[in-house]
Amino acid sequence: MRIISVAVLIVLLNGLISWLANLPQEAGPDVPQGKLNSLSFAPFREGQGPMDGVFPTAEQLDADLHLLAEKTHNIRTYASAEGTMPAIPALAQKYGLTMTQGAWLGSIDKGNKTEIEALIKAANAYPDVIKRVIVGNEVLLRGDLEPDALVKYIRQVKQSVKQPVSYADVWSMYMKYPELIKEVDFITIHILPYWEDEPITVEQAPGHIERIYKLVQKEANAIAPGKPILIGESGWPSEGRQRGWAVPGIVNEAKFIRGLIKVANANDFDYNIVEAINQSWKSELEGVVGANWGLFSVERKEVFPLTGKVYENPEWYKSFFISIAIFLIVAVTFRKQLKNLPNLELLGLLFFLQWLVCLLVNQAENLWYTSYSDWQRLSAVIMVGLNTLLSGFILQRSYGFLTRKTANFKFASWIYTIYILFVGFAIYKTFGLALNGRYISFPIVSAYIPVSGVIGLMIISYFTERRWTLKSLEFNRLVGHKNNKPRQGKIIAYIMIVGAVSLVVGETNAFLESRDLIIAYPDFVERFTLAFSFTITNLQLLQWVACLAVLGFPLLIGENKKSSL
Repeated sequence: MRIISVAVLIVLLNGLISWLANLPQEAGPDVPQGKLNSLSFAPFREGQGPMDGVFPTAEQLDADLHLLAEKTHNIRTYASAEGTMPAIPALAQKYGLTMTQGAWLGSIDKGNKTEIEALIKAANAYPDVIKRVIVGNEVLLRGDLEPDALVKYIRQVKQSVKQPVSYADVWSMYMKYPELIKEVDFITIHILPYWEDEPITVEQAPGHIERIYKLVQKEANAIAPGKPILIGESGWPSEGRQRGWAVPGIVNEAKFIRGLIKVANANDFDYNIVEAINQSWKSELEGVVGANWGLFSVERKEVFPLTGKVYENPEWYKSFFISIAIFLIVAVTFRKQLKNLPNLELLGLLFFLQWLVCLLVNQAENLWYTSYSDWQRLSAVIMVGLNTLLSGFILQRSYGFLTRKTANFKFASWIYTIYILFVGFAIYKTFGLALNGRYISFPIVSAYIPVSGVIGLMIISYFTERRWTLKSLEFNRLVGHKNNKPRQGKIIAYIMIVGAVSLVVGETNAFLESRDLIIAYPDFVERFTLAFSFTITNLQLLQWVACLAVLGFPLLIGENKKSSL
């Protein structure tokens, strides 16, 4: 009865915390009529993508456009000739959608010719559906074409279609190549505050968009007065790594879109949101963040609504019930052993059990959601499996502390082995982030169990021994490991310190060397100060550095001789 009472108390506390942490949040004014002016539409599903040449069927395209007709008046496409893309205009017509049709240009002339021909053909065949056309997308940013070659394609299309013709790129490319302003019928700029060289908060984003739009408008009016401007891409990711002050999230994505529309309506801006559906294939190029810009998930489930309040995790209750079920099963299975514990120790161990289970369930959910290939899913399964084993061994060691039993050296060896594997993984990811971390997410979720396990063992060790010295916090003493190798542990800890410093330096340097930041802040000291502030205020980065500190500290203080256990 005592165990049941404590377990029920913990379950109720977990439920209260979970409910409070997942209350719906205000995300700004509703989108008028719950419908956007325009949405970027890439139709690929799981296992499909233009890089692999795997395209959706006509039936899948039909289902997507049926879905999008409820959310937007217009769609923007990026290619005209590949796969089943030529079928889109007829299906858009079926569902009353208009289109901004694009032609994908690259460095290969033959492919460009095919795309241009398909674009012209579609525009002339569906003049009531295709209202505007865009020749090329960020081809200058990628360096695939020179401006003169691009202009030739633009002129070719202008001579062949009746619709207005444009070229789409990040806004700074139109400032860099103002001659393009004369060539296009309307100017298409991408304003993506998350990817800006000076990333800002989601609250600052609407004002930033307004400022950039008017900056481009001023430049354009000096060359071709009154030429229309389309914000061809603007959006915010719902998942992925933080950049400076730009934090991905479902609520933040909803805030951004609603804030953008408010500014656009107030200033009569023309806009297109990127994008309709999450694109898993983009994770190969841009990591987790690249795959999560959609209103719908890759399974075609709504990520967030365009009206009303928004949940960061709308299905949080599923994880809650799973964690409760696992917690109760473990508590019931080991009820005989738990009877031996006094009330306070019982409460502490069951709370620790519930905490680890909640983290484990959250980790499994997050890693699976952000896995987009068979290899990534296998890696997620292995990671969760190792964390499950580690959780079990840590709980066993915690029980040993509380019952004053001698450490099980076999279990201790397993803890040591798995822990070192996680530390090796942490070092690998840290140096990857330091060297080229633009598209790499901070692996905080993967460190939940090792970090919480070490902290938990430290607390329980102090509770049972009533002393907290550096010796008592040494890793082998915490886990009861028999074969102490302090020198190796210290070397690993020193490598982690170097990695953490390298991460801060690498993140700062990435901002420091960014082209637009150099233009905006030519003074090095001013630019360095801003770049460093982006780094040291990045909460995800700081959380990861804290994880490294917790993982490395017990190894760093290893004794110079075998520990007494």
